[in-house]
Amino acid sequence: MRVLIDTSYAGRGVSGTSVYLERLIAALREGGRVELVTAAQRRRLAPGRGGGPRGWVRSAANALLDALWLHAGLPRAARLLAADLVHHPLPAHSRRIAVAQACTVHDAAFLHHPAGYGIAWRVLARRRYRAAARGCGALICPTRATAADLVSLLGADPGRVVVAHHGPGQAEADHGPGQAEADSGGPSGGSAAGPLVFVGDAEERKNLAGLLAAYAAYRARAKEPAPLVLAGGAAAQAGAPGVTPRRAQGPAEMLALLRGARALVHPSLHEGFGLTPLEAMAVGVPVLAVRNAGTEEVCGDAALLVEPDGLAAGIERIATDASLREDLARRGAVRARGFSWAQAACVHESAYTLALGAPPARDATP
Repeated sequence: MRVLIDTSYAGRGVSGTSVYLERLIAALREGGRVELVTAAQRRRLAPGRGGGPRGWVRSAANALLDALWLHAGLPRAARLLAADLVHHPLPAHSRRIAVAQACTVHDAAFLHHPAGYGIAWRVLARRRYRAAARGCGALICPTRATAADLVSLLGADPGRVVVAHHGPGQAEADHGPGQAEADSGGPSGGSAAGPLVFVGDAEERKNLAGLLAAYAAYRARAKEPAPLVLAGGAAAQAGAPGVTPRRAQGPAEMLALLRGARALVHPSLHEGFGLTPLEAMAVGVPVLAVRNAGTEEVCGDAALLVEPDGLAAGIERIATDASLREDLARRGAVRARGFSWAQAACVHESAYTLALGAPPARDATP
C-alpha cells in the first residue's frame, strides 16, 4: 500500500503535531511495511498574531490557502504520487481526493474548553472535525479518552476509530524509554537541587494561570522554595518571584532542561495525550500533573495526579519529598517503556488497512 502523509504542519515550528509527524514517519519507514510518500503545502503567510487588521487579514489569507491545499493541491499530489491512501495528521477530509483517507484526531479540547478559542475558529473546527469523522475511513486517536470524545461529541462510527498511543516525543531520539535508568544503575529521580519545570504554551486549557497561582501559594509558605522554569510558549509569562523563562530551544536543550529538573509540573486541564509527561518519565524525571482522562491514561500511577485545587499542595509535596520523587521516577521509567513509536507505527498500518476497506463516504462535507 502506498500512503501519502501530508507533512505541511511539520514546517510550522516545534509542536506536538510536528513531533508526531517526525517520529511516526521515521517509524513507518523503519518498519518498511508500507510505501510512504509525503507532500506539503508550500505557500503560506506567517501567522497573523496579535490581532488587529493585519492579523485578521493574514489569518483569513491562510485559511483560504489551507482550503486550496486541501481541496486542490493535496488531491493533485495524491494523483501524481499514485497514492492508495492519504493520511491527514490533523482532522480533515476532502471529497476531491479520489482515494481512501485517514486522519489523526489529537484531542477535542475546543469542545471541552471553548473559552480558550475564538468563535470563528470553533465554528470552522467543528465543521472540519465533523467532515473528518463522517468521511475518513479510519480515525486515529492517541488515547481512548480522545476516541470516546470523537464518538460521543462528534458522532464518529466506533468501528472506524483506532487508538494508537504515541511514543516518547523527543526523548526517544536520544535515549530510549528507561535509558536514564540503565545509564545510571537506577532512575535519576531528577535533580534534587533543580527547578520545577513547566513545558508548554499559555493557551487556556494548559492552566498556566492556575500553575502560577499555585506556585505563588507554595512559595509563600516554603522556607526554601524551588524555582519554577517556564519553557516553550509560556516563557513570556515568567516574571513573578521565583519564576524564570526558558525561551524556544531545540530537542537537545529541552532534554537537558528536563533531566536537570526536580520535577515536571503539568497543570493542563485537558490533554489528548501529553507528550511532555511521557518524555519526562522516559528520562527518569518525576511528574506532577492535574488529573484528566488523557494524562491519567498515559501516566497511570507513575505520576502524582492531583485535582486542580490541589496543585499547590502537590507542588509542595513533590518539591520536598525526595523518596516520593525517587519512587515516581522509577515507576515512570518502567511505564514509559510501554510506549514506542514502533508500536504506534504498527497500529497506524492497521488503521490504513481499515481505511482502504471502508465504504466511500456519503455525507462528508468538503
